[in-house]
Amino acid sequence: MPALIPVTTAGTPEEGAPPPDRVLEGAPRNRTWNAYETPDGRFFSGIWESEPGKWRIEYTEAEFCHILEGESRIAGEDGTLVTVRAGDAFVIPEGFKGTWEVVTRTRKHYAIHLPPENSQED
Repeated sequence: MPALIPVTTAGTPEEGAPPPDRVLEGAPRNRTWNAYETPDGRFFSGIWESEPGKWRIEYTEAEFCHILEGESRIAGEDGTLVTVRAGDAFVIPEGFKGTWEVVTRTRKHYAIHLPPENSQED
């Protein structure tokens, strides 16, 4: 039987940022501790955190999020606005478009499932 895999911030995170053409406010920088990835690369999970800023998001995957600390605002193209804080859990479905604004440094657990390659549009 496979062993359980801890999801922690042990180790060196991957440093990153949203693509510059998607940034709307600030200069958000993020860190990702990817704890697990399936051999086919279609499912992965870990911890992500970001400094304040706002950027456009377009999801081609489905993502489960559980906010550990901080505050963010996620707005959909339809005008809905949701503020998420520590303890909130939600799923961002494949196809979601809008903005993610980190108000105060936000840290989350994430689990991402990519669709089969043949279902993505070119």
